[in-house]
Parts: sequence; C-alpha cells; structure tokens
Amino acid sequence: MKTTIFRDYIESPIGLIVVEATSKGVSSIRFLDENEEVLNDLPNPHTLEAIEWIDQYFNGESKLGFEFPLDLQGTTFQKTVWKELCKIKYGTVVSYLDISERIGNPKAIRAVGAANGQNPIALAIPCHRVIGSDGSLTGYAGGIGRKKWLLQHEGHTKYGHEQLSMF
Repeated sequence: MKTTIFRDYIESPIGLIVVEATSKGVSSIRFLDENEEVLNDLPNPHTLEAIEWIDQYFNGESKLGFEFPLDLQGTTFQKTVWKELCKIKYGTVVSYLDISERIGNPKAIRAVGAANGQNPIALAIPCHRVIGSDGSLTGYAGGIGRKKWLLQHEGHTKYGHEQLSMF
C-alpha cells in the first residue's frame, strides 16, 4: 500500500520551504532548490502545524522546539543523532565532537557529520547549529549562506553583524 505524502509550502526570508508529511507526522522540511518543481499543495494537519511553527520561527516568535509529530525515516544511529540535535538550544552552537560525545561515541565524529547532513527536518531539528570544532561554519544542506543567516537570526553574533543576507 502506497503512503500518501502531504505537502505544503512557505516562503521564508531565505527561500521557499517545502514541508512534507505522512498521516503519522512531518517527514521532511527542506529548502527548495531553484530548479526544483513546485508541486500541488496537499496539506494535512501535520504540514499546517509545521508551517505555523516555521512562520513563528522566522518572525522571532518561536525560540522553543517544535511540538508537531514526526515520521522520521533513518537508521537507529541517525535517529539518535537527530534526537540529540533537538536538544541544542536556540542561539547556541555545538560541534560535531560535542554531539558524538553526548551520544556516548566520541570517535564517531564523521558519522555524526554524515547523520547531520542527512537530517530530513531542517530548522526544527536544528542541524544548522552544529559547527566545526574550530568554530568554522561547515556544511549545511541548505547552503552555508543560509546557515550563517539562521545563526545570525538566532542572535549568534560570532558570524557577523552585517545585514542578514545569504550572500
């Protein structure tokens, strides 16, 4: 039996975001690529709840974690990393090493980085808050410009005071 994928979109200051969900919960929040086709909306209560949270996040009204249900697909290790990412507070950053130590596997830095890169729920599972051990802005599926913008939006001043811009 085929699972129905529900879908909705929201325009953000840093690009169009698509939210996808199953009947169980949100399965994906991601920035749309410029060349990616926008499909017909087919919202459900989970997509609508996530869209509301995203809107509040960008308007500075939500500094807490999300409360909508998730339908995550991934390995046990990935889910462990994603769960730990949810504990990173708004406006703070941690390193990949910090995450690997928090999950009890300090040598798994690269695996943590790979799981971080496969995070299907952008913004809500805040992989943008993970940086290199040297403080550098390392990979982000939405692009380094967006990562910097998000950290600045959350008040993290290390990455500049210039006007919030992706470029």
